[in-house]
Amino acid sequence: MQPMLIETESTPNPATLKFLPGQAVMATGTRDFASPEEAEASPLARALFTLGDVTGVFFGRDFVSVTIAPGSEWADVKPDVLGIVMDHFLGGLPLFHPAAAGFSVPAEEEAGFADDPADADIIEQIKELIETRVRPAVANDGGDIVYRGFDKGNVYLKMQGACAGCPSSTATLKNGIESLLKHYVPEVTAVHAV
Repeated sequence: MQPMLIETESTPNPATLKFLPGQAVMATGTRDFASPEEAEASPLARALFTLGDVTGVFFGRDFVSVTIAPGSEWADVKPDVLGIVMDHFLGGLPLFHPAAAGFSVPAEEEAGFADDPADADIIEQIKELIETRVRPAVANDGGDIVYRGFDKGNVYLKMQGACAGCPSSTATLKNGIESLLKHYVPEVTAVHAV
């Protein structure tokens, strides 16, 4: 059997590391697991949560981000995470249980805020900027940012993976994303994490 090299990368969030197995993880989209209960849909995420120190797992296009609890040390946890990720990909195991393959996102999470149809053009511009400018940048840092709503100049975004709970996420949100959106979409007055 060919040995597998899994690269690791640090993220701006010191509690989160990116693990790159050298192959596709998610063909499309991303998936965030914030609890052992949510991880039941995925053998890999469930195995990572069994370590006890893991508080979050995020699947991106070509990486798995793992977040550990405050007080845990990567020096202690990293070998176990590497072993689980390597065993999963070397074994050719499915990312999701067959019954969970068509998993659904909770309705309240998917729906976000009720957007005003009168704002459709503004919302389309916001979504386009997030998709083309913001999401690729935060994917490099092991996370994702998802549009959740626009109301009276306020944009609401959900931060996932390494971005959720990252010490620099507020600065990224305010200085980076808010500035970008205000520049291109004058109707935007503020950006908020939900």
